[in-house]
Amino acid sequence: MLKRLTCFFLALLLAFSFSPASLWAFEPSPEDRELLNKIEKDTFQYFTRFSDKLTGLTKDSSRAGSPTSVAATGFALAAYAIGASRGWITRDYAYGRILTTLQMLRHKAAHQEGFFYHFLDNKTGKRVWGSEASSIDTALAVAGALLAAQYYPGTEVDKLAREIYERVNWKWMMNGSDFICMGWTPESKFLPYYWDSYNELMLLVALAVGSPTFPVPPRAWERWLRPEGDFNGHKVVYASTGALFTYQFSHAYIDFRGLDDRGINFFENSREATLANREYSLSFAGKYKGYSESSWGLSSSVGPGGYKAYGGKPGGGIQDGTIAPYAALSSIVFTPELSTKAARFFYDHYQQELYGNFGFKDAFNVDKGWWATEYLGIDQGITLLMLENYLNGESVWKKFMTLPAVKKWIELTGLNSRSASTAVATSGAL
Repeated sequence: MLKRLTCFFLALLLAFSFSPASLWAFEPSPEDRELLNKIEKDTFQYFTRFSDKLTGLTKDSSRAGSPTSVAATGFALAAYAIGASRGWITRDYAYGRILTTLQMLRHKAAHQEGFFYHFLDNKTGKRVWGSEASSIDTALAVAGALLAAQYYPGTEVDKLAREIYERVNWKWMMNGSDFICMGWTPESKFLPYYWDSYNELMLLVALAVGSPTFPVPPRAWERWLRPEGDFNGHKVVYASTGALFTYQFSHAYIDFRGLDDRGINFFENSREATLANREYSLSFAGKYKGYSESSWGLSSSVGPGGYKAYGGKPGGGIQDGTIAPYAALSSIVFTPELSTKAARFFYDHYQQELYGNFGFKDAFNVDKGWWATEYLGIDQGITLLMLENYLNGESVWKKFMTLPAVKKWIELTGLNSRSASTAVATSGAL
């Protein structure tokens, strides 16, 4: 009896350790909290400024001539709902912007079997740049739509979001394999690349497994590789590029703290990946003067030589002194103190060159005297959602985790067993 009670209280303690109240052990100063709120609010303005007023479609970048990014449009849908909840825009205005966007996505935007093309014309919603019908970009659009619908239950927004999700034929995109294909084009059909190893795929597969209309089998979750690596004692299930966004995108919507994937907790994994990424940056501090204790963040971004998949170890480890502020900021749920210090450093030291009306610009390279002049929609989006989870009661997580599709994914894959499995293991050791 004593053994059972001990196991029960250990399980209860473990569950509490993953409760919202215990996550933020670090409390920023009032001045730093004010700065973080300012960054989130300014970042939000990207979506009101660079989304077409008639179609709702959001530009991939702030640069002139940029087409729509479907993924950025998904972040915009989430942003409007968050903006209204924060009082930055009215609830009616947010609803109107969301409704316009969803109507465009539901009735006019080009798609194949429900999968939107990666890039679209801002005005017409037609495919541009010969882009693929993208599975990951569609997942990000759907996630934003479903989240926005959570703020407006029982409305036309809710109805359209569900219709857009239910139209996506996730089974078709598997192309007879055990994995979801990355995309399809009219010219070449299915791309030769599949979501078969750890990266930003988790949100995509979760939505596919949880689909009420075209669900993929749970093996689509179980079969992808989980390669393990180590950098400076930080053991990580890693993405091939080592780019920080791969450890962030799924976590913007899904709260992985209490989910166990055969012994892996992906929230803790992203924390370790962030620490490894930072230490990898610092290992080059003698070579690049831009890297320091509070100046770090390697992730895919624009750079002096164009857009590159910058990243740390374990993984690709590409670096040339370029730092993406969004990379450190969007890890704030994993490393709140380090990310807050980075935000303060970037703002205090580089405000004139790096900060503008829409928050931090995409990247900079002190060694080469290079400063980005543009903002990227997806980088603004992940920054906003992660700051929102950190600053405003984990509001995104709380709403998204109640979705029936998310609950179905967790149930079918057995991911809701963290406390129970640990209690069993503890019981055996007593």
